[in-house]
Amino acid sequence: MSAGLATVVGVKQTTRGALIVFEGGDGAGKSTQVQALARALRAAGRTVTCTREPGGTPLAEAVRALVLDPCHTPVSAQTEALLFASARADHVTRLIRPALQRGEVVVSDRFVDSSAAYQGTGRGLGVDSVLALNEWALQGLVPDLTVVLDVDQDTAESRRARRGLPEDRMESEAGAFHRAVNATFRELAARSPERYLVLDAALPAEQITRTVAERALALTAPAASSSSPASASSPGARPGLSHAAPSESHGAPSEDVTR
Repeated sequence: MSAGLATVVGVKQTTRGALIVFEGGDGAGKSTQVQALARALRAAGRTVTCTREPGGTPLAEAVRALVLDPCHTPVSAQTEALLFASARADHVTRLIRPALQRGEVVVSDRFVDSSAAYQGTGRGLGVDSVLALNEWALQGLVPDLTVVLDVDQDTAESRRARRGLPEDRMESEAGAFHRAVNATFRELAARSPERYLVLDAALPAEQITRTVAERALALTAPAASSSSPASASSPGARPGLSHAAPSESHGAPSEDVTR
């Protein structure tokens, strides 16, 4: 339908909000791809909010600093899982849902799959147990697209070494821990292949960006909706997923944070 005809019949173009998540082991290149996808989406006219987990709100960032600090060792697996879930609850309520309601595309460096992988498998709490724990935090929110950057351990360790930064509590775990975590990301993708995109993290960064951007642009393509009050809907609404949230929200960090 042409723009002119749409105006005549009272139809307008609305951008659909969407939650796109990057998952993968430490050193997979998620942070690089978050920023690259955001640039591609903005160039196509989408409004984008970049965020990360744990983090995204002042409270969640404080939890991040607490839990990932190597000085705070040991931390029990249960404590770790609960702290991450509490940070996620604040993140979803105060940043993600409000952005989706505004019709924005939220691109997150990690989300609930990281808890399932790191605490569920890595810490031995059980994937399904950790997912169940997070149901209250998520309140039905499911990513529209989860991109898993599948990285082998040698590549991940090499990339982290090149950064020359001190490793946090998760990054400093043994190779067996990280291999188990990476396997869990693949297993989670196999459960719901329709909303996952699994890519080899060793591919050229530009190729990964192009592949993800194609999927994301199709997912967030503007949709025509009636301007009539009786049929107008929230631009962030998607079938089967409630975006109801308090009006209060906080800005999320947009800096590149490799995890």
